[in-house]
Amino acid sequence: MRPLAALRRGDTPAFGGKSSTLGELIAAGIPVAPGFAVSTAALHTFVREAGLDGKIAAELARVSAGDVDSVVAASHAIGEAMRSAPVPDVVREELAAAYAALAEEVGTPEPPVAVRSSALGEDGEDATFAGQLESYLWIRGAEPLVAAVRDCWVSLFGPPAIAYRAHVGQDEPAMGVAVQLMVDAEVSGVLFTCNPVSGDPSMVAVNASWGLGLAVVGGEVTPDDFLVSKVTGEVVRERVHVKEVEYVPDAGGRGAVRVEVSEERRAVACLDSRALEALVEVGRRIERAFGAHQDVEWAIARARGLPDGLFVLQSRPVTALPDRRSVESATAMGLVMSMFGAGDRKD
Repeated sequence: MRPLAALRRGDTPAFGGKSSTLGELIAAGIPVAPGFAVSTAALHTFVREAGLDGKIAAELARVSAGDVDSVVAASHAIGEAMRSAPVPDVVREELAAAYAALAEEVGTPEPPVAVRSSALGEDGEDATFAGQLESYLWIRGAEPLVAAVRDCWVSLFGPPAIAYRAHVGQDEPAMGVAVQLMVDAEVSGVLFTCNPVSGDPSMVAVNASWGLGLAVVGGEVTPDDFLVSKVTGEVVRERVHVKEVEYVPDAGGRGAVRVEVSEERRAVACLDSRALEALVEVGRRIERAFGAHQDVEWAIARARGLPDGLFVLQSRPVTALPDRRSVESATAMGLVMSMFGAGDRKD
């Protein structure tokens, strides 16, 4: 385990793309919620001590690229085996210690955290696992945290992830896990530091909806859509949609629940000019830090105000610009995701 703030790009092989990117964001002064990273070694320890190496290798060896039945069968067998195996004591203890340190840092016993995949090859320029790996939100307590980390590991062997690796020729799956303090989002969404359709680098595209991002990921709402000039700050396009549902923290303190958006907020833009200005500025800073167009997930905390309430949840290179390499990558993912009726942004 290691604090996110201590990670850099060179730590990607040991902690995965998402965690190392979060470390780089923190180093660049970007507002990121605190947390810690679980190394890929923790998964290897789990698999080894549970005696699952042979089982996983044998099931994956039966997979044929493009054969849905073989992929689903392998995924089911591996998932069942992993869920029934105990997480080793050494991993459980390290998770509990890291979680206790985070609780002390933020001054909250059993703080709610997001548990998110950080696979090798994830969030890269040439391949992406977007929509294939799982995230678990509003997890409280050491034992639920251990269970959520294992569930993240299991998603590395979900049907879309197995099929995608087979398609792009990635042989050895490995995953770290990012654990971050939850942001009680009044508004959340994504931004692209270019126009993702035309590739225009002078624009920032923003999608946003009320609450946590689950309603957008699940296709339950159409988010508001903004296109803003990086140069002048002018909003050149604004499409406001009716947003009937949102996800908020459960009153019992564990998990998120789906609620109806109040009538007076449904057809109202969930971002004003000040929020858009703050998002464009943070997008510009992230782009400068990484030297490439970025696809950024963000949240604005409830009752925190701006700029203090704006947090970046993750950033990845934009891989869908209209050039040959990105089109080939996007096509590969699209083919795989369509095989399983997938495509939602989970990771």
